[in-house]
Amino acid sequence: MKYHSTISKKAYMKATGLDNAGSDLDEVISSPIAEWKRPWWVRTVPEPTVEVDWDATERFDARKIQQVSFYKYVGEEENLRLRKLGAERSKQWIEENRPNYSLRDRAVDLAGRRGSVPTKFINEWAARPIAKASGGWGGQMLSPEQLGVPRWEGSPEENSRMIRTVARNFGASQIGFVELNERTRKLIYTYDARDGIKLDFEDVDKAYETGDRRVIPNKAQWVIVFSVQMSEELYKRLVGYAPTPLSSSTTGIAYARGRNIIDRLQTFLYLIGYQGLMGTWENGLGMAPALGIMAGLGELSRLNKIVSPEYGPMQRVFKMVTDLPLAPTQPIDAGIMRFCRTCKKCAEVCPSGTISMETDPFWEVKGPWNNPGHRTWFDDAPKCLAYWIKSTTSCATCLAVCPFAKKDKSFIHHVVEATVAKTTIFNSLFTKMDGLMGYDKPKDPASWWDLDLPMHGIDPTTGTSFDK
Repeated sequence: MKYHSTISKKAYMKATGLDNAGSDLDEVISSPIAEWKRPWWVRTVPEPTVEVDWDATERFDARKIQQVSFYKYVGEEENLRLRKLGAERSKQWIEENRPNYSLRDRAVDLAGRRGSVPTKFINEWAARPIAKASGGWGGQMLSPEQLGVPRWEGSPEENSRMIRTVARNFGASQIGFVELNERTRKLIYTYDARDGIKLDFEDVDKAYETGDRRVIPNKAQWVIVFSVQMSEELYKRLVGYAPTPLSSSTTGIAYARGRNIIDRLQTFLYLIGYQGLMGTWENGLGMAPALGIMAGLGELSRLNKIVSPEYGPMQRVFKMVTDLPLAPTQPIDAGIMRFCRTCKKCAEVCPSGTISMETDPFWEVKGPWNNPGHRTWFDDAPKCLAYWIKSTTSCATCLAVCPFAKKDKSFIHHVVEATVAKTTIFNSLFTKMDGLMGYDKPKDPASWWDLDLPMHGIDPTTGTSFDK
């Protein structure tokens, strides 16, 4: 049976905004790029290479799957013996610190099995049961204390390398670390942005929360700061310089990926014997841009967001407080903030007029939504959100036009970046060149559907946004 829409193609294209895109919907659907491309040596055949007798094939009762009914097939006594043996071996091999079966090896495995859950201050999810079929420690997420083995112990440098490797495995792009001291504690919020619960430090062993307070132990002196890269190809899908749902979508995808990484990282820390603390929503607990700058992920920019030498502004930043000792990473100077003095491209095209056009950064804040104490280009943030509401989607035009947002594949781009890091005398020229090369120009939203993109729109071989 074939189904046909009761709305005409013309009306549909008008409703979806494709009528002015310069592309016929039929052309988009029939484009060779929209097809599944396979290697030249893969051919299609009318029947699968496995022989099938459809007359003998029946619908299957999934309760018979061996992972579900294993105890029936081997007997309950043997099932219990094997489960007990597996749990005992896991514990024994951890105690022996057997290579490749140590506590942290197990923690990577089990944390990776976690699905995405709402972010929590304390990872209460980690102690919940997991499916027995996964093996694990008797089907339970246990801390070293509960398991009766020593927690992981390493030097701050070893721990930092470990967390960077684990976070990358879970999907993080860049990872840095900040030590909380008298200065940097000021980057932790006084109240959580989402639910208004007060955040306090206390001299306690374990973090806890009540109805109106979340308490961070004083010994939790380190912050893991990581980023999730976004797709330039989506961000540049603008109409003029106005945002579209496509340009907005990469932000939501990044936050969803960030929540997944947070859940797994919290679980990993729990399993090796440490705490990973996170506030609610995407930006709870502390100032992500400020912590990212202190961790060296990038520099503050005219956007009032982090711009990284590798990814430009095409990333979202997340953080987690922990009592795992870490070696702090240092802030960086890649000439980015100096370049912002000359460029002003984001402010020139900002649809809402939110971004400052002043040449030099300044100390005076513009409203209570800004935090004093640093010299930057303070923005008029309510204008930005008001524009979001009117335009029906979130706006990131400023990120899309940033000269540091381009694909970082060409040798000349590296020459420019190295020059910007060392001197300001060519910054005006480089800004003009960026415009002449068309890097800041919006891209037709409808053309995105024709692209042959890798996962998340990011080239896995270079880590940059990518199209063909």
